[in-house]
Amino acid sequence: MENIMTTLKELKKLIFSLKIRRKKSERNNTTTTIHLHGSNGFYIGLKLIFWRKRRRVFSFISAISGCLLLLLFSSVYFPPPTANNLFLPRHSSVRHVVNVREALEYNFEASGGNLGRDLWSWSQSTFYYGCSNASKTFQTANRKKLPDRYLLIATSGGLNQQRTGIIDAVVAAYILNATLVIPRLDQQSYWKDTSCFAEIFDVNWFISYLSRDVEIIKELPPKGGKAWIPRTIRVPRKCDPTCYETRVLPVLNRTQAVELTKFDYRLSNRLDTELQKLRCRVNYHALRFTDPILKMGKLLVERMKMKAKYFIALHLRFEPDMLAFSGCYYGGGDKERAELGAIRKRWKTLHASNPEKVRRNGKCPLTPEEVGLMLRALGFGSDVHIYVASGRMAALDYIVCDETDVFVANNNGNMARMLAGRRRYFGHKPTIRPNARKLYKLFLDRNNMTWEEFSSRVRTYQIGFMGEPNEMKPGKGEFHENPDSCLCQARGIETIEEKNRKDAVEMSDEYQSIEDPDWIDVDYLYKIEEVMSD
Repeated sequence: MENIMTTLKELKKLIFSLKIRRKKSERNNTTTTIHLHGSNGFYIGLKLIFWRKRRRVFSFISAISGCLLLLLFSSVYFPPPTANNLFLPRHSSVRHVVNVREALEYNFEASGGNLGRDLWSWSQSTFYYGCSNASKTFQTANRKKLPDRYLLIATSGGLNQQRTGIIDAVVAAYILNATLVIPRLDQQSYWKDTSCFAEIFDVNWFISYLSRDVEIIKELPPKGGKAWIPRTIRVPRKCDPTCYETRVLPVLNRTQAVELTKFDYRLSNRLDTELQKLRCRVNYHALRFTDPILKMGKLLVERMKMKAKYFIALHLRFEPDMLAFSGCYYGGGDKERAELGAIRKRWKTLHASNPEKVRRNGKCPLTPEEVGLMLRALGFGSDVHIYVASGRMAALDYIVCDETDVFVANNNGNMARMLAGRRRYFGHKPTIRPNARKLYKLFLDRNNMTWEEFSSRVRTYQIGFMGEPNEMKPGKGEFHENPDSCLCQARGIETIEEKNRKDAVEMSDEYQSIEDPDWIDVDYLYKIEEVMSD
């Protein structure tokens, strides 16, 4: 007992000493903080945040020594925290699950895992770069375009879903040798956004950048001095070049102007390399937001950077419409089933939901709680700042999620796919998307294992889902998320971790096999019956 009392006195002195050093170090932009958390006694952790001043080596060594002493004392005299204390209990209502801040903060305080490498960048990313220039054999617009042939496009869905339509519209115009009229945005979707193309994207830049590929005009010119109505057509989903030449070209030749309606995912995912590179030129270079939107987005990024050197942007899709359409169950009992069931009745063609099967197949969005657990297991700590992207300000969210150090999504919707591809193209910036099929089983069994075992399994399951180079085989997944035709590797560079790469590719194949192209953003759901009737 005497030894214990002596040790306690020494610890008090140590803590007091550390507090004094902390106050002194704050003047030199160095902060040392001790956090004490209760869990079956004491769960003691030490958080160290050092800013730029490197000459305070003695303070750093002292803090580490104190940490070791504290951890040694707690491990000897107090039992370790149990697995049950490291996880949130199952919620009784879906509304509780939506408490993002509470869920993330709780789980970030738990003891985390460690990837054993830099969490904020990939060592091999500098060896890869985006390459989308046309080859010498690619015919330019002035040599290919036929006169008096106009293609109009009516996009569908939210901003990112419409983005895919705009990209494919340019390619479709090239296939048809037609002049493209600036696409008409969907103003009747779930979001009820009345913006036109020129209010979101820099229309003049769009036209000039693609002038060598496709002739683009702002509006359909009058015919015989009068306005004319183009013929409307809806092509099948995933229509390939031959399909366009068979279904659209004869009508275009006859009427001179054709409008393709509900133009989302109406072009084949697999095209020849030159057409895929054209997709990349449109997506990553020609489609640029207007200056006011860009300035506001940059300001948001700067504000996040002011808080910390690095930050995470989390695209969290957890609206009732999304949950209802997915057919998933989140533990809210009869009240949740009744509320989501009522919303689900809006889509009469949907089959009866099988929540267990849907979750087992990895098609349920992760809850905020599960996202927090995943990130903590990967090694992100409680000092991480998170920008939550979820709402109608899709353009601003897109900019912040593109510029963030690490992008995380709890779903595999349009925005997640588009940003995954963009971040690959511009340097393979870390992009974390959950391996939902594997994590589902792990979350079910999470209270029956230690935190160390849980975090180790999360890190294993996430191989192939982190945005690293060569994570996916060429041709796998949607082209917008894996633009392999537009990714080049520096010559003479051999990548490392070949075993991990092989594992990643195998797991990525499994991930692609469970994808459902129709399970996309909530704005698309309101027109699902129309899609299913195609």
